Amino acid sequence: MSTTSAPAPTASSGGVSTRDLLRTVDKRRRRTDRIMRVLVAAAFVLAMAPLVSLVWTVAANGVERLSPYFLSHSMRGVFGGMDAGGIYHAIVGTVEITLFAALISVPVGILVAVYLVEYGRGALAKAVTFFVDVMTGIPSIVAGLFAYALFAVLMGPGVKMGAVGSVALSVLMIPVVVRSCEEMLRLVPDELREAALALGVPRWLMVVKVVLRTAVAGIGTGVMIAIARVIGETAPLLITVGVIDSINYNLFEGRMMTLPVYVYRQYSQGLAPCNDASVACIPDVAYLRAWAAALVLILIVMLLNLAGRLITRMFAPKLAR
Repeated sequence: MSTTSAPAPTASSGGVSTRDLLRTVDKRRRRTDRIMRVLVAAAFVLAMAPLVSLVWTVAANGVERLSPYFLSHSMRGVFGGMDAGGIYHAIVGTVEITLFAALISVPVGILVAVYLVEYGRGALAKAVTFFVDVMTGIPSIVAGLFAYALFAVLMGPGVKMGAVGSVALSVLMIPVVVRSCEEMLRLVPDELREAALALGVPRWLMVVKVVLRTAVAGIGTGVMIAIARVIGETAPLLITVGVIDSINYNLFEGRMMTLPVYVYRQYSQGLAPCNDASVACIPDVAYLRAWAAALVLILIVMLLNLAGRLITRMFAPKLAR
């Protein structure tokens, strides 16, 4: 019975074994490694500082006004510096308009990304890529003007409703979804596609069952990034949706309030005079409402991200250990 023994360390020409050479740490490489570690850590701290400062400032100023009453009441009948009013109507408008925009943008964005990665060849694919790049840089106010002009032609001038705002947000959302989904689909190994096609699976079924299923986690993350990108837009919603102090659940009739517009409107009102002694008055209540609404908007974005991660984890392919 033969036995296998480890190879003996060989000696270099200077009398130092290979094992000794491997155990010796080069001082210059160690110093370079430490310098790079410090630079990377410093860059991370520098990048996180504005984000931490922003979240801390909004939380510190907004938590004072945040309460169940603030979340469950609208601004109907509230005027001046009254110690009353909430953001329920703005939460309803933000959620409905953003979800309808996602309903328009996500299918279109995913199908365009599938076309560019799996089928797109020649001049048409180049033209689609060019227009997606152009749409990525469109200012939000231009998207709002486009949606307003489109519905003004169809329904007459002066139309303002939640669906128009959703169309404006979808113009901003589609290129983000296309770009993120395109990158995720390109990360799927070609060996998976070739194996499926070699088994005689039609190409469309290979895309649905293999490519999209493999990239579902990245696609979900891209969709969440797109939603977070548009949920805080103010300019297009000011043009297309307008402002209102009451609750409106109907996307297709009447004006709606959204959280970004609510923050802008409250901040624009500034300090309120307290001339009526019979009414509880806070001069800077509009500023307090604006900070609290901004905090709620950040919390909604965080909840949407957590929900997206849970959904993608549920639908992601299970890997064998």
